[in-house]
Order: sequence, then structure tokens, then C-alpha cells
Amino acid sequence: MTNQSTIPVIVNGAAGKMGREVIKAVAQAPDMILMGALDTSAEHQGKDAGELAGLSEPLEVPITNQLEPMLGYVAGERQMAPGVMVDFTHPDSVYSNIRSAIAYGIRPVVGTTGLSPEQIQDLTDFAEKASTGCLLIPNFSIGMVLLQQAAVTASKYFDHVEIIELHHNQKADAPSGTAIQTAQLLAELGKSFNPPQVEETEKIPGARGSLADEGIRIHSIRLPGLIAHQEVIFGAAGQIYTLRHDTSDRACYMPGVLLAIRKVNQLKSLVYGLEKIL
Repeated sequence: MTNQSTIPVIVNGAAGKMGREVIKAVAQAPDMILMGALDTSAEHQGKDAGELAGLSEPLEVPITNQLEPMLGYVAGERQMAPGVMVDFTHPDSVYSNIRSAIAYGIRPVVGTTGLSPEQIQDLTDFAEKASTGCLLIPNFSIGMVLLQQAAVTASKYFDHVEIIELHHNQKADAPSGTAIQTAQLLAELGKSFNPPQVEETEKIPGARGSLADEGIRIHSIRLPGLIAHQEVIFGAAGQIYTLRHDTSDRACYMPGVLLAIRKVNQLKSLVYGLEKIL
């Protein structure tokens, strides 16, 4: 049963591991209804989204690769709340996906990372002109938000810090959006880290990782068997302080995803980061 408080949801990247988790979470949420499931993979076209996600009952929502017709269909639905598109696709397509959704008045909730600063600024301007909410969330885990807050607190007392992020080997972008965001949060404090002690020489380029703002180093690891993990390591004379977050099941992201779906309709512009809506 639907009404004007029911949120119609489109899942883009529905056949992926995160997309399937989102479908399950949305199907079980009492205030949401899955209206569309999009994926570009040919092998999944026409399959029922619920069955693909592993639900016991079909949802009668077929997988399609037709983004704009789906956006138009949901935008024309007047008996429910404004539509939301959850995007877990690929860095190569996410920018155009977001612009298309905003153009149709559909609110994007985006977990895909890899957007450039210029693309984020353009989307920020576009969303503001359209007075349409948009959420870019590098990491939907509340545990990661707590790690980042702890890192910001610790950085006031340590001058040396490096970040290690570890992900499965199907992740397309590096460093991860979460690691970049963590470095940005530390850099916003207005201090520089890792003052040089010696003149370093990389015998193999990249051996010291990537260099973010304010001297912060980020190291990326990609291996099968991993899901998503991050360490922030602080060092000082005689001590090491390590903050670590480990993901063992993608279900841990779903409370954050559902929160974002519920919050994005209250926004009139683009917001970056889960911590902004907690």
C-alpha cells in the first residue's frame, strides 16, 4: 500500500553486490517502494530484481538498462513522495547518472566514488539551481563516520599520520573516496602533517603512496577476499595510535543508505558525507 509519504526508489547498479543489498533493504522498509532497478549488464536484463537480490518473493520489478525512461516514469508518479535514485554504478557513468536524475527532479543518493573535484562542483551548482537534494556519500557505514571523527580529534595532538585503505580487487578507483574524504577532513584543520625528517627517494615510483593535501599519505591495497577496510595511523615519539574500521558484510551500509533515502528529500542542494545528515 502506498501513499504520499511512501518514497519511490530506483536502484542503479542493481545487479552489483551493493545494488542487491539496497534492493533487499528497500523492499523491507515500510516507507519505501522499489519502482525501478537499472543495470547495464546484458545477462541480467529482464530478470526480477527481488529474485536477483535473493528475496524469497519476486518484486515484479524487472532489471532494465533504460535510465531516462525510468527517471521519467518515477518523476510522473504523483501519488507518492519525490523519487530517489540510489547509485552504485561506476566512476565512468556516475556523473551523467546524477545529472540526468536531477534534471528529472529525482533525488540522487550516491555511493559510487571516483568523481573529480570539478565534477562535484558542477553537480553542486546544478543541484542548487534545480533546488534538488543530492547526497554524495563516500561511505555509508556509521562506524566509518565514528572513525573519521576520532581521527579528527587525534590529529590535534599528532603531527604524523598516514592512511591505508584496503578493498576488493574489483574496485575501479584508488584511493577510495572514503580515504580521500578522511584526508580532506584532517587537512581542513589548517595544519600540515608529516614534516620531512630526511630527503626521501622512491626507488619505485609510488612506493610512498599518494600525496594528499597537507602532506598526508594514502596507500591503497586491492586483493580478493577483502571488502572495505581503512586504517588511520598516527605516530609520535614512543607511540603509535591506530584507528581501524573493517567491513565483513555489506549489510552494515544499509542503515546509512536508508537514512540517506529518507533525508535527501528534505534537502535543496548537494551534501557530501554521511556525517552531515546524522
